[in-house]
Amino acid sequence: MPVLSLGYLRLRVESTESWRTFAGDFLGMMRVDGPLPEALHYRMDDYPPRLVISESTTPGLEAIGLEVLHRTDLHELVERVEAAGVRTHIGTPAECELRQVSGFAGFDDPSGNRIELFYGPVLSHRAVELNGVSGFVTGDQGMGHVIVNVLDTEEAYEFYVGVLGFVERNSLALPDGVSYFLGCNPRQHTFGLSPAQGPALMHFMLETADIDDVGRALDRAVDLGIPMMQSLGKHTNDRMLSFYVYSPEGHATEIGWGGERIEGPEPTYRITEGAVWGHRFTPAPDGAKGLPR
Repeated sequence: MPVLSLGYLRLRVESTESWRTFAGDFLGMMRVDGPLPEALHYRMDDYPPRLVISESTTPGLEAIGLEVLHRTDLHELVERVEAAGVRTHIGTPAECELRQVSGFAGFDDPSGNRIELFYGPVLSHRAVELNGVSGFVTGDQGMGHVIVNVLDTEEAYEFYVGVLGFVERNSLALPDGVSYFLGCNPRQHTFGLSPAQGPALMHFMLETADIDDVGRALDRAVDLGIPMMQSLGKHTNDRMLSFYVYSPEGHATEIGWGGERIEGPEPTYRITEGAVWGHRFTPAPDGAKGLPR
């Protein structure tokens, strides 16, 4: 059984203080107490915290959590990953407790991006209280989507499609290679592969429940001084209405609404433009960490 959805993101950052504003005040997630006292834990729905931020002297992507259906599915995928020559780590009970899951296995993809396959999230039955957001589109579509930098997109493609079971939804030719957009549920793409130096998280997206949530997020970005990366626009592949900002660590962070649902098998295709309209790029502000200018 392939991956079901994007379950969570675990990030290491230089300072958690800026993320209190970014994740809580801007993104609108609900901060909760978690197993790591020094970390920030943010909920979007009844799942365990989908965004966990830890302070570190080595900032970067700690792990991308991908949900599978059951314990047997985890075991089957671990066998396939190891058969592909990738060493896995089976989570200890203490490590599972930190992630609030029943079981997981961690490994590095061919470019070094850390992946954690998990099953059995420990649900919260306390109503989620979001800040300025009517709700997030999760459920069978998971947390949202991520794009990672990979050194060899064809090698990464074979791993994510051939081993983990993603399907290619579409691609985009770039000067440095081809980007692939991969699906595993009704969300048009859950995982993307970008030809760039890595390993690194390049981008993550959260989909809101109402178009007005996007407008309010635009207002909050201005009010909080969150630097804009790409203006409001509409994508050619998932038809998402969205905009992008720079996170405190420089990740492209997309807030969107109205993404297309894919209900059955569809042929793949290649797009020649990323947007139907909008999504005009804005260089990073001076002093931002390692961001494009």
